[in-house]
Amino acid sequence: MAIKIIFLVIFFGAMIGIGFYSRSKAKNVNDYVLGGRTVGPWISAFAFGTSYFSSVVFIGYAGQFGWKFGLASTWIGLGNAFIGSLLAWLVLGRRTRIMTQKLDAKTMPEYFGKRFDSKALRLAGSVIAFIFLVPYTAGVYNGLSKLFHMAFAVDYRICVIVMAALTGVYVVVGGYMATALNDFIQGIIMLIGICAVIFAVLHGQGGFLNAVKQLSVIETDPSVTTAALQESQGLFASFFGPDPLALLGVVVLTSLGTWGLPQMVQKFYAIKDEKAVKTGTVVSTFFAIIIAGGCYFLGGFGRLFGEVKGVKEVLADGTVKVAFDNIVPSMLSTLPDILIGVVVVLVFSASMSTLSSLVLTSSSTLTLDLIKPIMGQRLKEKTSLLLMKIFVVCFIAISVVIAFNPPTFIAQLMGVSWGALAGAFLAPFMYGLYSRKITKASVWASYIVGVGFTVVNMIHPIIKSPINAGAATMIAGLIIVPLVSLITPKPDAEKVDNIFACYDTVVSVPERENLGK
Repeated sequence: MAIKIIFLVIFFGAMIGIGFYSRSKAKNVNDYVLGGRTVGPWISAFAFGTSYFSSVVFIGYAGQFGWKFGLASTWIGLGNAFIGSLLAWLVLGRRTRIMTQKLDAKTMPEYFGKRFDSKALRLAGSVIAFIFLVPYTAGVYNGLSKLFHMAFAVDYRICVIVMAALTGVYVVVGGYMATALNDFIQGIIMLIGICAVIFAVLHGQGGFLNAVKQLSVIETDPSVTTAALQESQGLFASFFGPDPLALLGVVVLTSLGTWGLPQMVQKFYAIKDEKAVKTGTVVSTFFAIIIAGGCYFLGGFGRLFGEVKGVKEVLADGTVKVAFDNIVPSMLSTLPDILIGVVVVLVFSASMSTLSSLVLTSSSTLTLDLIKPIMGQRLKEKTSLLLMKIFVVCFIAISVVIAFNPPTFIAQLMGVSWGALAGAFLAPFMYGLYSRKITKASVWASYIVGVGFTVVNMIHPIIKSPINAGAATMIAGLIIVPLVSLITPKPDAEKVDNIFACYDTVVSVPERENLGK
């Protein structure tokens, strides 16, 4: 217990210290929200990665999908790395930085408002972002609470309050720069921690090969096996697992979804220069391979711990209920105390980095996209900054209340949040960076489909799994936006050409960066 507490005290002290160190770099709105658009490559890459992967991945997703798909769940981590990180940087990174600077947009709803010349789109986008970031935050708290209960045997409400308070302090004081610097440190902790945990867990099972052998003889559960593969042997140790189509749905949601999440995309707004884009692309991809690939690989061995107390419960009618959120904590409970201390700090790092990004995104969206358009010039710079800090505290308080009574499994909370946000924002944001022909009506269509289908599916499930439902909304948006743009009034060509001129600005660079004829 002493080791765990010492680790946490050092960790908390460092986070708060960085918050106050960054105070001088958050004197105005641009600095507070985007770090003055001067964030370097390594910090940008780690900020992207640590915002991507939280306790939701480590505890919730790794446990649930590792149980369902076995070692094939590792594909989810690789999808996160190559689609959610590498392709996101290549497709969105540079263009997002250039166009948002041209539009002077600090948030995703502000981008929609200025890119498509519509205050209504900006307001609607801010409301969508605020509402559906809340369940995501609740999922982050919930995942951490499971681990804390295992490590310290304390009421998870205490854990939620401590995490909320610490995050609130350094975000309120230091803004984006404090969040980014903390993300860098937290990312290093996550890289070291996940490698140590995987080694220790597999060592406890007699090594990698012996663990795979044990996994291969476990009987396949019909409830998680596609009909064509039922009665097959060794599916949990196989290449694509017991249900490849369901696995594909999870890969799409958790990988492509990042392209439309405000707290992720806004990392590109703050990039400093071309070098930061190139280096950030490589570093964030490497980070995702280790963290996401490692988490899902570890979760793939979850069924070896199925008999640990708290994982499975036999109901009165004889059916077995699996507590997915308890699988990874049960795996970790067998580790030595010093490693449990490392894991606690690891998951705290992952969770606080994501939470800080979420609350900063939500507070800036409410202030800049909802209140400022209404108040106009009456809302001064200092007042805007103060409002953001107040909203940081309010958003954290709301999410804490929800976290005290989480409605469902972590993965389901995430499915709802990601499905609505990415379903509404992904397609119009990406197409808007590349095409002059995307119309205002198509953005409204994407909003309606993304949010509408998610809400209807929550009330009357059309697609039973929120994960697959979220993936469906994203794909639908990618199809609907260009189709609606074809049949609706075209935007003002002169205004759009003026916006896209930012990509054609001629700049001078050294010969070593651009070979001539």
